[in-house]
Amino acid sequence: MTNGQTESFAVDPEKRELGLQKMEEVYGFSMSDGPGTHFRYTVEHLFGDIWQRPGLTVRDRRLLLLGALTAQGGFDLAEIQLGAAMQNGELDEEQMREIAVFLCHYVGWPNGTKLDNAVGSVVRKANKK
Repeated sequence: MTNGQTESFAVDPEKRELGLQKMEEVYGFSMSDGPGTHFRYTVEHLFGDIWQRPGLTVRDRRLLLLGALTAQGGFDLAEIQLGAAMQNGELDEEQMREIAVFLCHYVGWPNGTKLDNAVGSVVRKANKK
């Protein structure tokens, strides 16, 4: 990756399909294919490989991701993950609120509170359906 060149890798149709299926499972909604290198890495590597690895369930990975997103201030993505977790039956409101309280002590009260606000938003949206 020198002289302005970008790294590339061969498209793997099997990994792409596996990745799109995992994205649908993780996010809880239909995922369409998309263009570009970033999307390809996301689908084929992150969801086609990393989210497929043995040893952790989708729920385990989501819990880790919620901690990382909260620590980094990624509340828009955390809200998507919370909504998917609730829709997929992985977490209920009480568990999500407990996660927020727990994380307050590790990532700071402001970030934990913002996560709790995201939980409230997800619950309100779910109750409107």
